[in-house]
Amino acid sequence: MSQHTASASAPSSSVPGSDSRSRSGSGSSGGAGVPVLSEEVREALDRGRPVVALESTILAHGLPRPRNLAVGVELEALVRAEGAVPATVAVVDGVAYAGLDKAGLERIAGSEGVRKLGHRDLAPALATGATGATTVSATAFLAARAGIRVFATGGLGGVHREWATTQDESADLALLARTRITVVCAGVKSILDVPGTLQRLETLGVGVLGYGTERFPGFYLADSGEPVDWTVHRPEEVAAVMAAQDALGGPRSALLVAHPVAESDQLDPELHDRVLARALAECAERGITGQAVTPFLLGFLVRATGGASLEANLAAVRGNVRLGARIAGAWAARA
Repeated sequence: MSQHTASASAPSSSVPGSDSRSRSGSGSSGGAGVPVLSEEVREALDRGRPVVALESTILAHGLPRPRNLAVGVELEALVRAEGAVPATVAVVDGVAYAGLDKAGLERIAGSEGVRKLGHRDLAPALATGATGATTVSATAFLAARAGIRVFATGGLGGVHREWATTQDESADLALLARTRITVVCAGVKSILDVPGTLQRLETLGVGVLGYGTERFPGFYLADSGEPVDWTVHRPEEVAAVMAAQDALGGPRSALLVAHPVAESDQLDPELHDRVLARALAECAERGITGQAVTPFLLGFLVRATGGASLEANLAAVRGNVRLGARIAGAWAARA
């Protein structure tokens, strides 16, 4: 990991949600808590080139080995093919990184005991020297802290079913309400309460754009059944909305770009609904609650669909990564 440490220097004014075009430099995880940047990412930010943040949880906790490492390498290659620089985010030995070298990717994808880190876990992870893969909330926070404006992922967390009883809601939502970053995603996971999540995003003031669609995507599905209020069709339109956000001032909330998986790559809707109903019923029968619900349901879908749900997930991620790179390019072009 030496390339990261060698390139780090503390920034004078890097704060969560800072505009990448006004960054004064790169940082380390010591002191100010700014992620250490790979040389490639640092140079791109210094020169105003497009950079796309990528989460690492999909590598450590979302895919089987050794496919997880291959996917990590593939996603970074997709970003580069679109003319942008990938910044995979993770914590290694208590140091936060935005941009992993080959050894770093291999460590996150191949090591035992890699923790799953949400935003609230970052401080103890850094303080105790832990190694962990970052979720949406932690990736968004660290990316914004590093001055990266665009983040591409699969699906967001959201409001869980039976929220009125459990009050179970992903930390992603509150973090995005106070972090100025553009997140390209395939909606929220379809195992969640999609209408409730959209309502919560509205309450929190998080903007949502449908990219090439008037329907909010459903992660594995191109259409969740819910509408979006605003639709854009080109990366330049997204960049224009980002610029308008900054010009308006006010709360430094995120912008969600809801990009549906291609219909040819989505999970068969009838199969999805049938399997999800079975999964929810079994979850209730076994008394699975809290943080155990999401991994149980996602694992059930993978097994019951013969891996088709995983392939739909990956198809969505690939599309989002490509689009994220194009949006980052359009944003950099406005500088």
